[in-house]
Amino acid sequence: MTRRQLLAAFAAGSVSAPTAFGAGVDVRVGITSNTRPDWEGAKGFVPSLRDCSDLGYRWIETFFGYLEPWPEPKMLEDLLASMNLKIETISNDGSQNTNFQDPTQHKEVIETHMALVRYIKALGCDHLKINCGSRNPGGNTMEIYRNQAKVFNELGKRINDEGLKFGIHAHLWSQVETPEDVHHVLEMTDPEHVNFVLDTGHITMGGMDPVKLTKQLGHRIIEFHLKDVAPKDKGGYKGPELIANQVNTSTDDLIFFALGKGGVDFPAILAHLKSIGWKGWFTVELDHQATTAKQDAAQSKRYIENTLGITV
Repeated sequence: MTRRQLLAAFAAGSVSAPTAFGAGVDVRVGITSNTRPDWEGAKGFVPSLRDCSDLGYRWIETFFGYLEPWPEPKMLEDLLASMNLKIETISNDGSQNTNFQDPTQHKEVIETHMALVRYIKALGCDHLKINCGSRNPGGNTMEIYRNQAKVFNELGKRINDEGLKFGIHAHLWSQVETPEDVHHVLEMTDPEHVNFVLDTGHITMGGMDPVKLTKQLGHRIIEFHLKDVAPKDKGGYKGPELIANQVNTSTDDLIFFALGKGGVDFPAILAHLKSIGWKGWFTVELDHQATTAKQDAAQSKRYIENTLGITV
């Protein structure tokens, strides 16, 4: 079976990822600190760090656009150290060109992302996680997938040459959102250079089962973003299309929750990861909810420690 056939089989679910020798799992737990209204933006960055530190989190993931006051990595490192924190990784955002679908912009895409890589490498990060830009009007085509894959492969190779891993993040309302998007992008990219960040909430609400995808991709996953969904959505959301500006994120129409709501089978995910000897990151990510970010971060930490048995 060729690599292309094998990846297609993974995506179809007809074969599982190879099993590593031995058992056990090597997980570091982090938290994304800027995805809630009471933590959001430049003004919320330092207060979010204090909250996370107070709760006992030790690794932070954030977005490059929030770090303008700390242009040198050492400045950010010192700030974090004052709160007994370290940086897990820093994601791309509007500070980088995310027109992955447009080959005329690939040079700038690579240059802006490699500047970010140099920043996080100086902080000792081991991987770059990226979001994939706004959804293309009308969805994706095979030509768009090929254009995305070309620049992802080039980025991945350059990032690997710097000693870091590279992972793309599937996200609602982005260029990589649907089961078809995930399948084609991963099937067209080199697993030696392009890895995956599996967001349990976005994967579920994008119509996929995060447990099945974990089994299909195995060690190609380098990081999980942990968020829960409603119990009725377990195994993959099957409702009407979710439109970003039509989703109420403040009251009864929430689609993401702190860990323990019941729609994502985290113990099943962890059991498979243990069976293949997986090593990587569990990153708590809290989207808009009715409670405070600190309350949900505390609940998620309790779930990870008490239910999954992992020390944060």
